[in-house]
Amino acid sequence: MKYVGNKVEDLKIAYIGGGSRQWARVLMRDLALTDDLSGEVRLYDIDYDAALLNEKIGNAVSTYEDAKSEWKWKAYKTLEEALTGADFVFISIIPGTFDEMESDVHTPEKYGIYQSVGDTTGPGGIVRALRAIPMIEKIALAVKACCPDAWVINYSNPMSIFTRTLYAVWPEIKAFGCCHEVFAVQKLLVRALRECRGIEGVDRTEIKTRVMGVNHFTWFTEAKYRNIDLFEVWEEFLAKYEKDGVLDGRDDNWINRHFECAHKVKFDLYKKFGYIAAAGDRHLAEFCPLDWYLSSPERVYNWKFSLTPVSWRRKNLEEANAETVKLANGESKLKLTPSGEEAIDQMRALLGLRDLVTNVNLPNRGQIPNLPLGVCVETNAAFTTDCVTPVASGDLPASIYPLVARVAGVQEATVKAGLARDLDLGFAAFLSDPLVRIPQEDAKKLYDEMIDNTKHYLTEYFK
Repeated sequence: MKYVGNKVEDLKIAYIGGGSRQWARVLMRDLALTDDLSGEVRLYDIDYDAALLNEKIGNAVSTYEDAKSEWKWKAYKTLEEALTGADFVFISIIPGTFDEMESDVHTPEKYGIYQSVGDTTGPGGIVRALRAIPMIEKIALAVKACCPDAWVINYSNPMSIFTRTLYAVWPEIKAFGCCHEVFAVQKLLVRALRECRGIEGVDRTEIKTRVMGVNHFTWFTEAKYRNIDLFEVWEEFLAKYEKDGVLDGRDDNWINRHFECAHKVKFDLYKKFGYIAAAGDRHLAEFCPLDWYLSSPERVYNWKFSLTPVSWRRKNLEEANAETVKLANGESKLKLTPSGEEAIDQMRALLGLRDLVTNVNLPNRGQIPNLPLGVCVETNAAFTTDCVTPVASGDLPASIYPLVARVAGVQEATVKAGLARDLDLGFAAFLSDPLVRIPQEDAKKLYDEMIDNTKHYLTEYFK
């Protein structure tokens, strides 16, 4: 790369999972709308044909009239080719197929364990992690060999476990995990300000929060807009919507929108513990004891969030594949609108073009003193030239410490099980998960069945 005034040219970005139908398109739009960065995006995917389609789409986007910068998109057949000399590396992979995800999400239902997402925690998240940790280990070693100075931005779930794995494999890696769940809750606080205080025109970046926890189980222990304590505003907002919840102005047919929630879980957690849980209800529920929110589909319905079935994901993939072909053939075009994600601003800050403070996932270096060092935590961090420094958030409050500490312990055990290829330690983590509140003998049967369903990806565990 090279600096030309206030611009950076010839950037090399490696995108692992380069056949992505979602995050790759987000990156295409955001890069095209950036006027101070340009260069090459190298796509690597085990499905090379999918990466080739994104190569066509990405190169076409650079020719759009409203594109502000030019990027060359190219698919590579090997991971090493894509990584060599890269300045930034994005990880956006789905470990396995929808067959494995089907087992992750739905096999536990035989034992009364329902999962609203199944990719971060719970039985599904743990088994997904076990099959993916060897993949993440390979990526970390390849970065070390091919582009040791690159910054690695992980978008893949389970976020905390993958980010922790990168550092466990190579402690000198420059990596962080990136998630947008906190942004949505900042936007909800903007709405609360508007409805409860009549304050209009606030951007979610003006909501200043103290963030702490683990990914998808993050909490605000402070929240302010200028001199306004937003916890007081939140209590007024909660009082207004506690009974029925609050949706985005589309209360009809909400159950068929699988990523929708009415924030009732957040409200309930605030009443229980006194702090604002800063993620979507679908994620938050999975970190809590099974009988709180996920003991049955009927209970989930009453809390107004959804169980996202893998059948829906399969159908959505078919539609995404059809749209991919149209985009690659020039039959349709991407709309160049900003995604609201922060990857571009993070890169700018790391390149020295601006500073940034935002929430990211990093190993605990003392930013949360009452959690063990090394476990992956989510807090704010300061981005400056070639540096990401976690912001000290203080101890987890006593009320939420037991919940978060247990999850952090399960995640740490899962990472160690994956790196050691130890299925017995994997079961210990599985059995300790808050959703696995069934007899131990049933838990072992469930674990063995789920492991058998994904054994194609676990060959190293059986050597």
